[in-house]
Amino acid sequence: MHQLKTFIVEDSPLIRDSLIATLEELVPVKVVGTAEDELTAIQWLSKADNHCDLMIVDIFLKSGSGLGVLAAAQGLAKKCELVVLSNYATPDIRRKCLALGANHVFDKSNEIEALIAYCGHLAAGESADNTHGAVP
Repeated sequence: MHQLKTFIVEDSPLIRDSLIATLEELVPVKVVGTAEDELTAIQWLSKADNHCDLMIVDIFLKSGSGLGVLAAAQGLAKKCELVVLSNYATPDIRRKCLALGANHVFDKSNEIEALIAYCGHLAAGESADNTHGAVP
């Protein structure tokens, strides 16, 4: 299995730390950076030396939004898998995120296991199931 270099954009330290611990314990993930606001995330992504295989983005951040991060990531030459993890994974938000280039959208409250499975598929080099990114 391939270790996924992962960048996490999440403003809650408690959620961020818990997510990092869970992912690093259950799947081959190495967190290479974090941001709690849109500007910091975009600055990290814009640096030539920074690269990630997977970016996990929350929608509501300390300042700015995950939607702005997704839009900025679309314009970069270095591509990575874009995943949204939010408490606000409504059908409308899912549509907006997918339109901005997100590969999948997961709900924090009830789709963490699906996110972990998704990461496992990516690390194994398998195509990930798209059902969780679909809009009902």
